[in-house]
Amino acid sequence: MIQLENIGYKVTDGKGRTNVILEGIDLEFPDSSITVITGQNGSGKSTLVKLLSGIESPTSGKIYYDGRDITKLGITERAKLGFTTAFQQPVRFKGITVRKLLDIASDHRNNLAGLCEYLSVVGLCARDYIDRELDDSLSGGELKRIELAMAIAKNGSVFLLDEPEAGIDLWSFDNLTRLFTRLTGKTVLIVSHQSKIIDIADRIVLLDKSGSPKVGTKEEMLPLIHGGRGVCSVIDGDNKNNG
Repeated sequence: MIQLENIGYKVTDGKGRTNVILEGIDLEFPDSSITVITGQNGSGKSTLVKLLSGIESPTSGKIYYDGRDITKLGITERAKLGFTTAFQQPVRFKGITVRKLLDIASDHRNNLAGLCEYLSVVGLCARDYIDRELDDSLSGGELKRIELAMAIAKNGSVFLLDEPEAGIDLWSFDNLTRLFTRLTGKTVLIVSHQSKIIDIADRIVLLDKSGSPKVGTKEEMLPLIHGGRGVCSVIDGDNKNNG
């Protein structure tokens, strides 16, 4: 289980002005569950993923994983604990082939069948991609799928996915959601606005800059998402890139 205790995050600009992004956040993310984090732009969703992954450190509060205080652990240390992160904008690894990336992620040299298993899950043919470099020759959608394949290859215990649908315009949402539901036994946190992804959630966290997060089941949270507290635009099943 992941627990956030009184988490705050603020930044100060060059003129000494402070911007509070998150404040007093208390949340729990149970094992073997899919939690979708949603909310208006600017509510701190992506920042929360960065804090959980160790990319950023909270300015106040504690983060616990299975009872262990991991607040000061960086991204490498958390990766060793089983944390896997997929970003809204995939990282380009120039000079590294898809084969090499998946070998690094899985920590062993894969044969063609193993590479095919990882890539077919995200709708890509291994023979067409394993020898390609992760550079500008790949589209944003291709990079996103490869990043998701890398996350699967790592076989971690915690998956932190920041708007995983971004850039995936040809691969159907049904395949994407099937991928997430296959992560049984994992702690899966997905930042998304999309109704088809929200629909598979065991729990929904609704962030709102004006107050504490709201947490509940899909049945409990959908009325708030659709019509409460000015967040009716959060969910839009027909717009795949509404941010």
